[in-house]
Amino acid sequence: MRSRVWPLMRFLIKGSVAGGVVYLVYDQQLLGPSDKSQAALQKAEEVVPQAMYQFSQYVCEQTGLKIPQLPAPPKFNFHIHESWNSGVIAVMSALSAAPSKACEYTKEGWEYLKERVK
Repeated sequence: MRSRVWPLMRFLIKGSVAGGVVYLVYDQQLLGPSDKSQAALQKAEEVVPQAMYQFSQYVCEQTGLKIPQLPAPPKFNFHIHESWNSGVIAVMSALSAAPSKACEYTKEGWEYLKERVK
C-alpha cells in the first residue's frame, strides 16, 4: 500500500506547486506588458531577502541552530523589455491560441467523421 501512496503524493505535490505557479503568474499578470514584469521583479527583490531572514530566524529559534549571515544578493540593473526573448513571446502566443485552435480542429474532425460515415 505504501508503495502506491508515495507516487500519488509526489504527483499531487508537484501538481499543486505547478498550479500555484500558474496562478501566481496569471494573478500578477507577468505575461503582460514588461512594465508589470519589471515591477514584480523589483517587488520580489525587496520582499524575498526579508522573508528569508525571518524564516532563518524562525528556524534558529525552533531548532537552536545558528545560521551564519548570508551575503547581500547581487544587484542586477537590466530591463526585462530589453532582454525579453522573442521565442518566449511566440510560445506564449501559441499557448494563448491553443484553446480556440483545439476547438477549431475538433469541429473540423467531427465534420470529417460525419462525411466519412455517410
